[in-house]
Amino acid sequence: MNMESIKYCPGTLAEGFDTYSPSCLRNLFNGKKVSHVLPYEPPEQNEAVAELFMENRRRISISGVQEKLSLLLEKNALRLTQEGEQGTYILKPIPRDLKKVGQVPANEHLTMQIAKQVYGINTAENAVIFFKDGTPAYITRRFDVKKEDGKWGKEDFASLAGKTKDNAGADFKYDYSYEEAGLLIKKYVPAWRVEMEKYFAMVVFGYLFSNGDAHLKNFSLLESSVGDYLLSPAYDLINTRLHVDDSDFALNRGLFADDYKSETYKKKGHAGKTDFIELARRTGIAENRTGKLLSRFLEKHSLVETLVKRSFLSEASKRGYYLMYETRLNSLLEK
Repeated sequence: MNMESIKYCPGTLAEGFDTYSPSCLRNLFNGKKVSHVLPYEPPEQNEAVAELFMENRRRISISGVQEKLSLLLEKNALRLTQEGEQGTYILKPIPRDLKKVGQVPANEHLTMQIAKQVYGINTAENAVIFFKDGTPAYITRRFDVKKEDGKWGKEDFASLAGKTKDNAGADFKYDYSYEEAGLLIKKYVPAWRVEMEKYFAMVVFGYLFSNGDAHLKNFSLLESSVGDYLLSPAYDLINTRLHVDDSDFALNRGLFADDYKSETYKKKGHAGKTDFIELARRTGIAENRTGKLLSRFLEKHSLVETLVKRSFLSEASKRGYYLMYETRLNSLLEK
């Protein structure tokens, strides 16, 4: 990308910035003036950099298919971690073997920003960042690392469900339903009613924005400062339909633990408003709260269109992204 063409903050997508805005710097980098350009060439263009990246990948403990690298902030500059250092940021370069692969960093960044800015979902702080030649990557701050020292306890839902590759096969993180996943919150979180509403919002958001990657390892409980566990900030939110022809839901049992199908689903072949109302009922959300929780997702928000237009997606991908949003919104409006 041409660095001189940036007109929006690569973090918040606020207008009138050719680098990170003060708001982004405050939230993502503790107010330090960090450049939106990494001090590295893309690893595929520089053998020395490639070696550094390979060494870093061998040490990082973050799971997942997409390549992830560990960074820390030293003074005002980001760099790869070295042996024995605790990284505070995760860098996700452009992955491989997907359609429109160069759009992945901008897609994840946009989806995370929409979740936060439009729907008030608590998300991991994030931004788009660029290699020296303008190649984009996605950067996010780790929420499980303490400011002083050490890490907060974190358990993803696959662990809570007792599912591993050894006991449940290669697709262990997909073999569940969103109803069952919600009931894990009820089991392990004392203040489950509050956290269940947050979880419900994340599930509805995932459907509305075609996130076919919302599997068990992409939901977690995080230790709080008083020692109990709450739903972690949302992470790895992305419109997967831009890149793969996947199903409506990542979990292969769908919304429900049984074979329940609403009339909307029977007629249209996809979930509608009544399906999510049923999910809320089954996970213990009060009926008078369900309507309020759903209402923000049933309105067409002009800010969604604004953020899509300001994003770092290509023009064709912007059109595709917004069309998918409108299609899913229409699905949710069907009773």
